[in-house]
Amino acid sequence: MIISERELNRATLGRQLLLEREPLSVPEGLRRVVALQAQHPASPYVALWNRLAGFTAAELDAAFSGRSAVKATLMRITLHAVHAEDYPAFRAAMRPTLYASRLGGRFAAAGLTPADADALLPDLLAFAREPRTSARMQAWTEERVGAERKDAAWWGLKGYAPLHHAPTGAPWSFGDRPSFVAADPSGASPSDVPAGRAVDPYALRTLVLRYLAGFGPASVADVAQFAMVQRAPVRAALRALAGAVEELRGPDGVTLYDLPGALRPPAETPAPPRLMAMWDSVLLAYADRGRLIPPEYRPLVIRRNGDVLPTLLVDGRVAGVWRPTERGVEATAFRPLPPAVWDGLAEEALALTAFLGEREPAVYSRYHHWWTKLPEAEVRML
Repeated sequence: MIISERELNRATLGRQLLLEREPLSVPEGLRRVVALQAQHPASPYVALWNRLAGFTAAELDAAFSGRSAVKATLMRITLHAVHAEDYPAFRAAMRPTLYASRLGGRFAAAGLTPADADALLPDLLAFAREPRTSARMQAWTEERVGAERKDAAWWGLKGYAPLHHAPTGAPWSFGDRPSFVAADPSGASPSDVPAGRAVDPYALRTLVLRYLAGFGPASVADVAQFAMVQRAPVRAALRALAGAVEELRGPDGVTLYDLPGALRPPAETPAPPRLMAMWDSVLLAYADRGRLIPPEYRPLVIRRNGDVLPTLLVDGRVAGVWRPTERGVEATAFRPLPPAVWDGLAEEALALTAFLGEREPAVYSRYHHWWTKLPEAEVRML
């Protein structure tokens, strides 16, 4: 079966709850969308506001405080918000990547080895049975490795160890000074103690299936990009899942994989306008980001340092960027938009302004310097 570029777009939008806001609870919504990038504390909130009918920020607050939703270093070695039940398999699938990235580099340059991490992890997780500030975690680390090595040691351990970010308060549950808590409140679990390099085949297959449910159809390269896992293990996982996945042919001839019977709306399905969160996961979940971002706009939206600007989604594809100002939401369109689209964006902006006004009206303001680097375009205050 051949699937068109527009059908791929609609499949992504449908599974990511961007064709229509759905009446789901926060945990149910997280399961459906798989993972939300959470480098900026507000982004999971804005992402769910775009996806869930009647969503209130207090619902996600409660999910984080009750730990049905957790925030941790996972896919692409970045912070993600995921359903608590997904975390163990996601972390196990990511462990070789986290091992390579966090127990090398600065960690190794300080004279520390994976064996040192093995020795430190059980006591670290026992210490983190209760939430601990970053300062307290660093002090704990310094007591064990010395002042000269504590920064490098904590840098490695906080990304590699099975730790969740603990809520620290308003406006978006997590602030600039993070606190950490062990993923397992009882302390270390045996499977988390060894600094294993080997891929956990079962965990990776679980991650692949969850990814396809939320982002498919997708290629081997797409799965590898989403998780930052090497392609060979992904291919092996897909071979092992041969009876649970089906193959499609993408518009460029690339083999795509999907779950049988998964949602694939018709190409002509309408896609409403959306004001997407900064670093919205849907823009970063593929090796070929042209599914949602026109190639000519990619360098405008995804900056060289990795910042991903808040975007306007029009007919399912990025058409510009937005930012809140004292006068309202400022929308910058990279191409001419018809009046009906501007009306739809204005309606979304009005609702978003009300949503942000309860917490942080000037969200993302520290990133406004990027707007001086945008080319000339149509700018409207919504």
